[in-house]
Amino acid sequence: MFFTKMHGCGNDYVYVDGSKEIIEQSKKSEIARIVSDRHFGIGSDGLIFINPVDDDSIDFEMEMYNADGSRSEMCGNGIRCVAKYVYDNRLTDKTDLVIVSAGKKKYINLEIGTDNLVFSVKVDMGAPILAASEVPVAVKSDISTDRSSLPSATRELLSSMPDIVIDTPVIIDGKEWKITCVSMGNPHAVVFLPEDVNLDSFEIEKIGPRFENNSIFPNRTNTEFVKVDDRGNVHMRVWERGTGETLACGTGCCATTVACVLNGLTDNRVAVHVLGGIVTCTWDGNAESSVIMEGPATTVFTGEIDL
Repeated sequence: MFFTKMHGCGNDYVYVDGSKEIIEQSKKSEIARIVSDRHFGIGSDGLIFINPVDDDSIDFEMEMYNADGSRSEMCGNGIRCVAKYVYDNRLTDKTDLVIVSAGKKKYINLEIGTDNLVFSVKVDMGAPILAASEVPVAVKSDISTDRSSLPSATRELLSSMPDIVIDTPVIIDGKEWKITCVSMGNPHAVVFLPEDVNLDSFEIEKIGPRFENNSIFPNRTNTEFVKVDDRGNVHMRVWERGTGETLACGTGCCATTVACVLNGLTDNRVAVHVLGGIVTCTWDGNAESSVIMEGPATTVFTGEIDL
């Protein structure tokens, strides 16, 4: 199987041209586990097939698998790399693309460098999903909580959608954590860490799996642990379901930005500093408005693997 290794801010995947490599559907999950293994395989956070689509309104499909072989609905860093792949490999000459993943269309704009290769990608990630039942998360927001410190737009949102989980306490691993839950096509729980907690030494390997597999998350969850620097910058570490800690998570950066805006902690444009770089996201606080994500996409190497 021919492949290309790519990453977005260190969030790395193995990419396969589905129009050339015809793989039985029943084998894709196991292949994802094989290629993702960092000791015995290629090494990646997962496997992504780039498939042709018989629909004039869509340019390509992204079919994504986590490192453990489970399917995933969306990956922000992954879709940026898909966009770079199809342009750099001349599968298209368009700089505005529509790519579908798990049935959801994403609208993408490419920035082309002087070498005629993509160096940055902007993605309209769509509106965040906030209703608890749709994230999904089996937690009810405490309506008795004092919400006076929240932005007026968030208070208005809560009045019309009271089941939104914002800064809501839950007990995980015997400790109380406050979570804000957002879906960007996949579920996220965002946790803002107290000032006295050091993000660099935070034991994400211990607590991440406890969040991911907790019964309040019916489909498991990605979890972002965040420290706010100022109104335009945050630092974040992420535990991704089915993979573990990764150097970046595009949808996690989007969810973090939404959580920041909802809680009144930042302005609408946020530079999310992850272990692998910076992803910039913008959201205006309106429940129907899209989150716009901008960031790099990088090709590492190409090769072939015997399966």
